Amino acid sequence: MRFRPSCLLTVLLLGLGGALGASAQAQVGAGADDGRPSDPKARPKTVRLYRNLHRLAHTNVLFGHQDDLAYGLDNGRRWVGEANRSDVKSVTGAYPAVYGWDLGHLELDSARNLDAVPFAKIRQYARQAYRRGGLNTMSWHLRNPTNGKSAWDTTNTVSKILPGGLYHAQYLVYLDRLADYLGHLNSGFAKIPVVFRPFHEHTGSWFWWGQKNCTTAEYVALWRFTVDYLRNTRKVHHLLLAYSAADFDSKEQYLERYPGDDYVDMMGFDAYCFGDVGKFRQDLDRRLALLQLIAAEHHKVAALTETGYEKLPAPTWWTQTLLPALSNYRLAYVLVWRNGRPDHYYAPFPGQASADDFKQFYRAPRVLFQDRLSPMNIYR
Repeated sequence: MRFRPSCLLTVLLLGLGGALGASAQAQVGAGADDGRPSDPKARPKTVRLYRNLHRLAHTNVLFGHQDDLAYGLDNGRRWVGEANRSDVKSVTGAYPAVYGWDLGHLELDSARNLDAVPFAKIRQYARQAYRRGGLNTMSWHLRNPTNGKSAWDTTNTVSKILPGGLYHAQYLVYLDRLADYLGHLNSGFAKIPVVFRPFHEHTGSWFWWGQKNCTTAEYVALWRFTVDYLRNTRKVHHLLLAYSAADFDSKEQYLERYPGDDYVDMMGFDAYCFGDVGKFRQDLDRRLALLQLIAAEHHKVAALTETGYEKLPAPTWWTQTLLPALSNYRLAYVLVWRNGRPDHYYAPFPGQASADDFKQFYRAPRVLFQDRLSPMNIYR
């Protein structure tokens, strides 16, 4: 999640994607091989998930919500940890298809993440989502390994945690805690596949791994070392890796810090609406057109990895702003941010101004929530 608006010029939109062909049910599990994950040793369910996300993106987009099962809002008051509860479900009757979680503070061996959700609960929620046939995606707002300050501390860090750096050993502690947690993310004997989204919004400079806080070579080295350590040293093979930018103006800017096809499975970006809905739509269309081109060239799955409009003051934002953009491009999923407080939420709850419009968004043929996704068996 970022904290500033973008300032981008409108350009001619590219007329790409958007055609609804055969049903998604027919696409999933059928047809030509759409490629394998970047990890040569990816687990079978992870391979099948990746292929199915490739195929589904031609006809549908999965809708997701950050921390959907953990907390939400009710008549302006917060609810926390109530069994089987979801603001999305309270409005539409269905859970989201994608469930976002954050692993920030896991590196501290904390019992709770940076948004106060117990890590034991995140594991439980991820299992529930997986058993329903939903998709789990995890970001990591990890603390600065050099001083213990938050992810938003912009002290020069990356060069100091790479091999040979003064704080490399501390970073290995962080990685081992991450690997331990991911290694125990299972349902029965099956590892739960996860879209893992590290070092996100790197084209901005608000995180210690951001654009102005490390060089391109340092960022690429950090990404590759992290992935190699998880795969080769810790034998974690149930991750799909998402490369997720913030603002970008061109293909060259988007790919400037790309770590390579062997280290990425999904390509996306984060984009928030900050009041000028028309400008947001123009910027979103432009970036989605670029993203689709870039992802196709690299044979990767595209996604809108974070988006939303805080407090949803526009009653028809879902069908008049977000849905038209999603309908024109091939995206595996779209994730809106969390319902954290009465002044900080991104999905409607009963009685919220955009709730009726959200129900129409839910009924759009292109958009999949959990009820329509579950029968598709994306892990088979």
